[in-house]
Amino acid sequence: IARVTEVIAKEDPKRPTVFIERAGGYSDDCCMSFGNDNFGKFVEMAGGRNIAADLIPGTFGALNPEQIIASDPDQVVVTGGNWEAYVPGGKWVGVGPGALKKLKGLTERPALTGIKAVENDRVHAIWHQFYNSPYQFVAIQQMAKWLHPDLFADLDAEATFKELHEKFLPVAYRPGHWVSLSDEQ
Repeated sequence: IARVTEVIAKEDPKRPTVFIERAGGYSDDCCMSFGNDNFGKFVEMAGGRNIAADLIPGTFGALNPEQIIASDPDQVVVTGGNWEAYVPGGKWVGVGPGALKKLKGLTERPALTGIKAVENDRVHAIWHQFYNSPYQFVAIQQMAKWLHPDLFADLDAEATFKELHEKFLPVAYRPGHWVSLSDEQ
């Protein structure tokens, strides 16, 4: 984590505004977000400004779609996972193949249509379970790369995650724990 937070503290970059959506597409409701904890804290540590930080008093809660439109965030990060057993055929963004297509589908909802982040392909999805994992710092590294690509050009969250996975876990590593609309190009 210090690898990111020390650079942010030293360089003091402009903090892009970020809408972090909790389990986007898991239900038809839009839009659950995080306050100052959990992924909301990850956004801050990665050098962003969470648009829900002053609006959601607890860990997570609902944001009105009009609030997202009015905030016109620079970037959107959606948490996702493989929730097929809970929401068969849902619009949620899973891990791995098909994630980009589902992420793109989520941008067509009224709350996201026309906002800066969508227009500039600055919409991302990341594995929801990073919040409850010793690998939280990998999520923070990847978010820092999205928010400040110039400051973190040499940071490779995928390589870090793969190295630790292979060292400490008994199953083969499979990539695909995050995706961005910009990956489509």
